[in-house]
Amino acid sequence: MQNTEQFSWYEVPEDVKQLLVLAADNWENTSESEKYINQALAKTDNNIDVLISAYRYFYYKQKYKMALETAEKVQNKVKETEKLPDNWEQLKPVLIKRKEEEIIRLYLNSYAATGLILAILGKEEEAKEICNKVKEIDDKNDFGAGILFDVLTRPPEEDDD
Repeated sequence: MQNTEQFSWYEVPEDVKQLLVLAADNWENTSESEKYINQALAKTDNNIDVLISAYRYFYYKQKYKMALETAEKVQNKVKETEKLPDNWEQLKPVLIKRKEEEIIRLYLNSYAATGLILAILGKEEEAKEICNKVKEIDDKNDFGAGILFDVLTRPPEEDDD
């Protein structure tokens, strides 16, 4: 059994930490590491820390559909715990007012990540819509949505050859 004391700040049960360490230790063996990630997810009730770990795992393994699903679970968890409205026009002022709070930043990061993954999956219109919404909140471009929006809306460059 791995020593997981180095993850003392990570607020999940010891057996879940162990599964996440095993996933990292088996990174090169995708089927084995994914098994551990899925076991960790199954043992927790959408724990934010485990969801973030799983999102990163799936993103870097280029399993984008799973990364998208996990990013959406993070958003839903934050919406549930913070009692955020579903309607964008009601949600937007709350996000603007609270955008420096860690939990809201997490929501905005996961929402921007959703836009990135949709762009990777070829769903450009959905990605642009999300990026545009995040841009409305993010005046400092902390979440990268403005850059992605510019890339998605830039006209193709003329080829002078």
